[in-house]
Amino acid sequence: MAGVSMKDIKLRIRSMESTKQITKAMEMVAASKLRRAQDNVTRSRPYFETIYATMCAIARSSGSFTSPYLESREVKKSCYVVIAGDRGLAGGYNHNVLKLAEAEMAGHDVTVVPIGKKSVENFRAHGYHILTDAYFQAGSMSVSDCFTLARDLCGRFLAGEFDEVRIVYTGFVSILTQQPTAMTVLPLQGAGEPETAASETLYEPDSETLFAAIVPEYLGGLLYGALCECVASEQGARRTAMDSATKNAEEMIGDLSLKYNRARQGAITQEITEIVAGSTIS
Repeated sequence: MAGVSMKDIKLRIRSMESTKQITKAMEMVAASKLRRAQDNVTRSRPYFETIYATMCAIARSSGSFTSPYLESREVKKSCYVVIAGDRGLAGGYNHNVLKLAEAEMAGHDVTVVPIGKKSVENFRAHGYHILTDAYFQAGSMSVSDCFTLARDLCGRFLAGEFDEVRIVYTGFVSILTQQPTAMTVLPLQGAGEPETAASETLYEPDSETLFAAIVPEYLGGLLYGALCECVASEQGARRTAMDSATKNAEEMIGDLSLKYNRARQGAITQEITEIVAGSTIS
């Protein structure tokens, strides 16, 4: 019986060692991808910060400035762009952002633009109306895709199909901290506040036309920035999860090795006892 027990323990140790190798490799891959993702986040932020500052300057350049992108209206229909991951094994990354999205959408008439395999699968399974599932792979979504989606959303917003457009994504704070966030991107908020000092900038053909042309570019940059944040958050969450899994595997291997050694020592002791008892009888 002791031999069978030792065999089972040894097989379990080998299994945990294999698991440890896999989780360690996944942790290293996530760490490598995280460095690139952090670089993308750093590079993307200045773009939409600059273009947003430009929009604010244009909107404030004239006291009579108006734009349908700035007009708040009764929200009857909303569009949610929800960005999640393409794979699991990332701790609570996917669950947290999808849980926030569903909480924000509860009780409202919504259309969803899911980005990422997990997002598409979730909203399909729950029967939400999906505008398009063309962005099934968040990892392969390009800058061009972001601007194409932004122009489509702006066109639908101006046509009155949606009264607001919101993005639900995960903001990258640090390797250990990722914050699910929901933000309204249309109508624009804060861009039309009055300017304290008069602007001397002249816009051609006029400020309203230029503003209307810049908004889709701004939204495209915002989508790409959110996507970069999500990719970095996913890799950070996966690295943390795989590091924790590796440590747990090491602890289990240590416990199993201790049990194996105890069982082995018990078997040796039993054999010695049997030999001594046999010699005494003879």
